[in-house]
Amino acid sequence: MAPEARIKILLKNGATALCAGLVALSSFSLGAEAARRHYRGHHHHIPQVPAAPPRALPYPQLPLPFEISGAQYLPLAWTDVKGWSDDNHLAAYKTFRASCKSINGQTGASEPKALGGSLSEPCRVAKTLELSDDAKAKTFFEENFAPLRISRLGEPDGFVTGYYEPVLEGSRTQTDVFNVPVYRRPSNLFVRGYKQDSVSLPNKGPVYRKIGRRKLVPYYDRGEIEDGKIAGRGLEIAWLKDPTDLLFAQIQGSARIKFDDGGVVRLNYDAYNGYPYTAVGRVLIERGIVPKEEMSMQRIREWMAQNPDGAKELRRQNRSYIFFREVNLSDKDEAVGAQGIPLTAGRSIAVDKALHVYGTPFFIEGELPIDSERSKTPFHRLMIAQDTGSAIIGPARADLYFGAGQEAGRVSGRLRHPMHFVMLVPKGLDPSMRAAKLPVPDPRPSEKIAKLFPQTDLGKAGTPAAAAAPGKNETVATAGPVPLPVPRPAIEPAREPRRPVKNRSHRQQ
Repeated sequence: MAPEARIKILLKNGATALCAGLVALSSFSLGAEAARRHYRGHHHHIPQVPAAPPRALPYPQLPLPFEISGAQYLPLAWTDVKGWSDDNHLAAYKTFRASCKSINGQTGASEPKALGGSLSEPCRVAKTLELSDDAKAKTFFEENFAPLRISRLGEPDGFVTGYYEPVLEGSRTQTDVFNVPVYRRPSNLFVRGYKQDSVSLPNKGPVYRKIGRRKLVPYYDRGEIEDGKIAGRGLEIAWLKDPTDLLFAQIQGSARIKFDDGGVVRLNYDAYNGYPYTAVGRVLIERGIVPKEEMSMQRIREWMAQNPDGAKELRRQNRSYIFFREVNLSDKDEAVGAQGIPLTAGRSIAVDKALHVYGTPFFIEGELPIDSERSKTPFHRLMIAQDTGSAIIGPARADLYFGAGQEAGRVSGRLRHPMHFVMLVPKGLDPSMRAAKLPVPDPRPSEKIAKLFPQTDLGKAGTPAAAAAPGKNETVATAGPVPLPVPRPAIEPAREPRRPVKNRSHRQQ
């Protein structure tokens, strides 16, 4: 037989053997039923066996008892909540009932978050209770909620800052002294999915400037707005003395502006220009201008007053710009939070709206510099989530509201501290109670598996492994190792004899 023919036969036989091996391997991995389906397609004389019905799960697929993205939590007993008995529960109860007015008025589907609409039940109970006793208020929370220690995944504590409502001097018209404009939302500001005159716009995500009917470009940043890009369009609500005053009003999200004639205008956050917030204090720390341990809003203000040119450049590091709207509040009322109700000084907090539901109680415990910059004042207080902010991100992150005025600004301006967070979860959503109702998986069939698939110690060349003496009802399993497929033999092709090469003359080449 010629060498070329022999090579072709060997290759053909090898390919046939490889295909048969692949079919056998696929039949083994797919199982007996899959193998029967495979051969039915090629050999019609094999009788068809009806497919087995799909096996039902041993237990139903239920949602997790409680889930907050990026969080870790631990159910507690009330006796384990440090400082719980020392708080003014009646003050917290009144703040919670204020949130319930908004919760009770909600209609439609609940929010797709861990708490969802579960606060409606405690709010229904609170609606019928006009409490005036601290002990009864404490009992209300203990009977309707379960404490849950919460923090960011991998971290032991949460983190708090403070905010307040600035009270500023201003003018209704521009003068030589009052020449810093406070702008309302421009009509050409556009957010996808929202009407331009929508009452509530998101405080995260891209924001555009609409040119004509279709063209969208990013909105102006802080530097461009300060340079007059939207000036002269009738957007000015009032005028301030100092651009630093405007910056801090924008950071806080609200302000009271008092005029010479005794009038007051109340401002609240309305929209932003789409750029992420940059903390100017962090810029000063990174540049080595202010030590981290000395950082506060007061130190920022002092540095800006002493360095006007540097202050302008520092402000523009924060490209985010806030637009305000006037709100119909008297000078005695507190600022309105994102939940749509007036905040309560010392009891309201801003939380991450992407994770939490307004009205959720949080017990925050630790030490804060309340009395002075160096003090470690014990702080154990039940706070109610009623506001949000673009810089408030995470499951155990809160901004504590301290009210209006200079003193509130001094206290809130020095807060940047880790604290313990205990989230109060409605009893109907108690994760420990709900987890107890989840069905337990079937017990592990260890004895049955051991009889069918006995194990061996492969480290001793297939000899039975030495094992401890089994107990009364225990089974020791042994089995041979799983055989590996035999490697395909290498086939070396026969070498073709070399043909003699005739030498050609230089002329023929």
